[in-house]
Amino acid sequence: MKIAASLLVLVCAAWLTPTSALAQSAARIPEFPQLSAETDWPWWRGPERNGHAHAGAKPPTVWSNTQNVVWKVPLPGRGHSSPIVVGNHIFMATADESAQTQSVLAVERATGKPLWKTDLSQGGFPKIHGNNTHASPTVACDGELLIVTFHHHNQLQAAALTRDGKTVWSKSLGEFHPKRYEYGYGASPVLYRDTVIIVGEYDGDSFITALNRKTGAPVWRTPRPNNVTFSSPSIHRIGDRDLLSLSGAGKVACYDPATGRPLWDVDGTSAATCGTIISDGDILFASGGYPQPQTVAVRATGTGEVLWKNTQKCYEQSMVAHAGYLYMLTDNGGLFCFRGHDGQEMWRQRLQGPVSASPVLANGHIYWANERGTLYVFKANPQQCEMVAENRLGDESFASPAVVGDKIYLRVADRSAGPRQEYLYCLGSAR
Repeated sequence: MKIAASLLVLVCAAWLTPTSALAQSAARIPEFPQLSAETDWPWWRGPERNGHAHAGAKPPTVWSNTQNVVWKVPLPGRGHSSPIVVGNHIFMATADESAQTQSVLAVERATGKPLWKTDLSQGGFPKIHGNNTHASPTVACDGELLIVTFHHHNQLQAAALTRDGKTVWSKSLGEFHPKRYEYGYGASPVLYRDTVIIVGEYDGDSFITALNRKTGAPVWRTPRPNNVTFSSPSIHRIGDRDLLSLSGAGKVACYDPATGRPLWDVDGTSAATCGTIISDGDILFASGGYPQPQTVAVRATGTGEVLWKNTQKCYEQSMVAHAGYLYMLTDNGGLFCFRGHDGQEMWRQRLQGPVSASPVLANGHIYWANERGTLYVFKANPQQCEMVAENRLGDESFASPAVVGDKIYLRVADRSAGPRQEYLYCLGSAR
């Protein structure tokens, strides 16, 4: 045990080690030429912002503590920030609750070797929900800069770092001090053209805003309802226009991402939502859970048309859509497939909840974890539920996986050996 503890100290100490320059991807993501949809997972919900891995991805479907583990590394602190993958590195946010520091860290993609850890705040931790952390938003990367958001000192902070961990700018976005529901913050930043778009919703002066990515200078700021909610915004290409979508306050709302101008909103979901809206063709899907559960499908053309609603609930987790069908794993473990255009239930299956992580679609399979560390793998088949595997790592899983090529990068926590310890796994098929 003493040897294991010493090794853990040595590995965690390596977070202070500087890293070398990064190789750039050969392929390209529109608007972000240094990124590749094939080799990078650069922000929340992946390169297409919908939980879909690149078409060529072929990750394993089965693993354990000893099977198909390429590497495993302990992580300092606590966070639900999902891993992102850019070039040779993996980036995440984390928080040290005893020291009250919030940080971004990097590991080497090939080996899991800790590279660097940059602290961005000290003190001022707010009261939060027991299922939240002080580092829940996922980092976003445009190929050059890492963008991250944190909640501390009753404000929201946005910051940009270089890919070797040097701070470029740090800005306060203003007061963020929930009073009725002190549950913390969880929305991830979204990149659009030369801006980063960030939302701050609480029972105060709520907003959605865009900053210049390179300087942090404000570009636009639009008020939002004074309502406690937690969803991340997303960008969708519908026809020949880009839409910025956001759920919460009983609405599905769309904005012009270039200007922040409200375009339309429709009644749907609930007062509080956490999941990110997804699109399939010209249909947007959103779900919420408090005070009433509801999932809604909206035609995202014109001024929006509600196609159907039901009373199923994906509150904290997002959903995934594919080939005209919507797949959802509800809070209590109900797995459903609905036809996208009319909401007809295709099938349902009882699994085990609770659920907070969001899914990934890769190579015809959907990967979806519950909070207890079980990650279900099933086929994206609207005709029947085809369960492929139930894999377990650790005993706590809130972060969503990143899938690139034949690898899965998964952040989990484990208490089996004593105090809670987070790990990042790289999972890949044995050669």
